[in-house]
Amino acid sequence: MLTVEDIITRSPVIPVITIEKLEDCKPLATALVTGGLVVLELTLRTKVALDAIRQLRKQFPGAIVGAGTVMDAKQLQQAIDAGAQFIVSPGTTDNLVDAVANSGLPYLPGAATPSEMMRLAERGFEVQKFFPAEAAGGIDMLRSLAAPLSKIRFCPTGGLTPDNALNYLGLPNVVCIGGSWMVSKKLVDGHQWNEIERLSHLAAALPRSH
Repeated sequence: MLTVEDIITRSPVIPVITIEKLEDCKPLATALVTGGLVVLELTLRTKVALDAIRQLRKQFPGAIVGAGTVMDAKQLQQAIDAGAQFIVSPGTTDNLVDAVANSGLPYLPGAATPSEMMRLAERGFEVQKFFPAEAAGGIDMLRSLAAPLSKIRFCPTGGLTPDNALNYLGLPNVVCIGGSWMVSKKLVDGHQWNEIERLSHLAAALPRSH
């Protein structure tokens, strides 16, 4: 069974992917994995998202495929049935936390305030998704949290770019980041797989502070 540690330590960047067309799955994932990004978060924002997870699990056994934007227990079960290996949510509710805890899947729960973070830590989730990172205070917020919430580590997501990625990864309480710049709608719709692979190489090579 995979653990959260397996996921957050595999590469410095987790691509946050939105699939509109199933036929884009294979070339997109090929570009990402070849570029060194093997942890793939597929958001459940489109009608084909669950089918995309199923397809990627079959075609890319060496990748770690998870479901993002999971909002409730029903979506959680759908993601599990599709073969998702980890779960990510933009925020948290008691029902969702209970359901994911019972599932045993690795989980990156979303939090934006110290109170949310503390409640999640009480439940045993000491690695959390800080979302929406830039809108919720960004690097200054995370730096302020480092001392009082010293046991909590973060994967900030939301507004991250190649220009600020290094600053986030340099923080002692950041273990990885989530980003979509290498899988932007423009690049995917334009079938710019070579460019996606190039950007993935650069993202996978970003240094971490620890």
